[in-house]
Amino acid sequence: MPAVESSMIELGTRAPRFSLPNTNPNYPAANVSLSDLAQSKGIVIAFICNHCPYVVHLKSSFSAFAKRYQAQGIAVAAISANDVTTHPADAPAEMTADAVRYDYSFPYLYDESQAVARAFAAECTPDLYLFDARQKLVYRGQYDSSRPGNGIEVTGEDLSSAVDALLAGGRICQDQVPSIGCSIKWKASAT
Repeated sequence: MPAVESSMIELGTRAPRFSLPNTNPNYPAANVSLSDLAQSKGIVIAFICNHCPYVVHLKSSFSAFAKRYQAQGIAVAAISANDVTTHPADAPAEMTADAVRYDYSFPYLYDESQAVARAFAAECTPDLYLFDARQKLVYRGQYDSSRPGNGIEVTGEDLSSAVDALLAGGRICQDQVPSIGCSIKWKASAT
C-alpha cells in the first residue's frame, strides 16, 4: 500500500475537543481530554499506531522528544485511531505494551470511534500537530526527513524547531513539509 501524506489543515485552526481512554500505565489518568493538556505552553498531538513502519522508525526518538519538551512545559499526547478488527496489533492491550516498551511519558489514547481522528483531519501515521497555549495550530507536518530505509538519521528536527520557536516566542516557519506514512485504517462505513 502506498504511503499517504498528512492533509496539512490550515494554520490557526483551533484544536478539536476530545476525551479518550488512556492505555499508557506510565501516565496516571484513565481518560485524557484536551482540557487536561491545556495548562501548558503548547500541545503536541501525534496520531500514531503500533505497527506502521513509519512510526516504528521514530518511536524511540519521539519518546525522548516528549520527555525533553514536557520538562519545558509542552504537553504531549498520542492517539491511535486504527480499526483494530483489521489491525489487531493496534488494539488497546498492544498499545499498553508499546507504551511500556518505549517508555512513553505521555498518554497514549485510543480513538475507537475514529471521531477524533476525523475532527483533526488526520490521514496518516505519524500525523503530527503543534498547538500554542491558546490551542491554535502553529505546526503540522513531518517529524523530520528520515523515513524507513532512506539512511537519514531520525532527529525530530522539523517538529523540534517548531516547538523551540514556540517556546522562545519566535516565528514558526510557515514552510512546513507534510508528514508521510501509512494511512489510518478506517472502519468500513456502515451503509
